[in-house]
Amino acid sequence: MTAFGKHLRELRKRKNLSMKDLAYDADIEYSQISRIERGVINTTISSVYAIAKALDVPVVKLFDFVVKEAKSK
Repeated sequence: MTAFGKHLRELRKRKNLSMKDLAYDADIEYSQISRIERGVINTTISSVYAIAKALDVPVVKLFDFVVKEAKSK
């Protein structure tokens, strides 16, 4: 969830959108966008679709990231 959120934030910033702008365009609460970007919640497929549409990217683009493994001690 954290990696997805960080990737979403990067995509949003590349489009020069604020979280409020993205929330409005995707018809999703601002607080939900914030929680997704912080990796606090696992979002729904319908929200992912709305976010992708608002960012004008294919849904698969939201999942085009690498998850970094935590280092073992």
